[in-house]
Amino acid sequence: MQSDCEPDRPAHPGVFPTLEARKSDHQPAGCSVDFPVSVVLPAGGTGERTGLLTPKQFCSFLGRPLISYTVQAFERVPWIQCMVVVVAKENVDLMTDIIQRFQHRKVRVVPGGSTRHRSICNGVLALGEGEEEERPKVVIIHDAVRPFVEEDFLYKIAMAAKEQGAAGAIRPLVSTVIATTQEGYLDHSLERAKYRASEMPQGFTYDVIYQAYQRCSESDFEFGTECLHLALQYCGTNAKLLQGPPTLWKVTYKRDLAAAESIIKGGSAQAVTLADALQKAVGALDTELDVIPDLKGENARYLLKESNFIQVSVNGSSLSEVETLLRDLEAVNRAVLHPLVVIWMHLSTSDELSVSCRAAEPAAIMDLASAAKLQNILVYGIQLHQSKDAELWERSVLKVAEITSALIRERSPALVGQLLQA
Repeated sequence: MQSDCEPDRPAHPGVFPTLEARKSDHQPAGCSVDFPVSVVLPAGGTGERTGLLTPKQFCSFLGRPLISYTVQAFERVPWIQCMVVVVAKENVDLMTDIIQRFQHRKVRVVPGGSTRHRSICNGVLALGEGEEEERPKVVIIHDAVRPFVEEDFLYKIAMAAKEQGAAGAIRPLVSTVIATTQEGYLDHSLERAKYRASEMPQGFTYDVIYQAYQRCSESDFEFGTECLHLALQYCGTNAKLLQGPPTLWKVTYKRDLAAAESIIKGGSAQAVTLADALQKAVGALDTELDVIPDLKGENARYLLKESNFIQVSVNGSSLSEVETLLRDLEAVNRAVLHPLVVIWMHLSTSDELSVSCRAAEPAAIMDLASAAKLQNILVYGIQLHQSKDAELWERSVLKVAEITSALIRERSPALVGQLLQA
């Protein structure tokens, strides 16, 4: 089904201020694409890992489904020719309604198949309908639940795919990968430095991805998930792998929905990247955490029922928020038997605060910590400056995660909160 809406870009409700505001800053030099590029968005998943009845791509944030934000991100890229959204047959009408309601353009809805590869194949075939000259030169495949993709990285993928035949995003592995025996014992582990996580987006020349699906086996269709592997195995096309930015993360679990909502409300993608790294670091200590946007309203129940959470806040540097949290913790008297640890993490830009303000903050945190210690609550403050250098930022995040897990391991069995100020 083709959208018949006006060509104006959607403006209601809730655009991505974080993406729009950064767009001019991240525009790659000489970003012009003189060949047709189209997009396939597989969105046929059931969202089992979120534990919700509604598939995550259709979960609503500020009145707009998650998939609408992903479509909107591609609509902002002027050289994208069109998009094919592949959904389960029972959701075709729902997706069509979303396209019309939010005035999306250049979007077509296609019924998916029983597996991921079958759905993507349906999308690729849909792009090949019509005259040969209308087919895209490059097809970008991207998950519908990765809404924070940006134009500069799409440009790199498209150009590399045109030159190489295939290209894909990769990210460093956070955890070591191990193999186990049938009895549940350690067999061997892989050297983490030698391996990378395959991410989306991925790009292919149309001929490569079309031929890969024409030649692949029924087993590939049924059990496979990696498009780059099909291009290599059936077309001999070795993909160019590009280091992707931290914003390529995927909404997978229920906690990711709250993190995504925080960004949509105007939060920092880097803050959520940091929160994700902290979750993984603390997870190694057999401690589970939830990511929540704030501790107000319904979320206030975490103070009464949960010991572990990450609060993602976007209000800038504010000690008053920490003071309020400490008062609430004292009121519910959670620290009688075991000390509680509050780690206040302030994520700042280099020009956010004056030198005098930055010098005053540690003293104020120390005063707060001294008062809280009398209530058996241990307060620590960490200030992290954002960096535009991706490698430097990655190292900083891993270092902070290491420090945080050490504090938890050495000081207390329970992590009460990490406040991420952005």
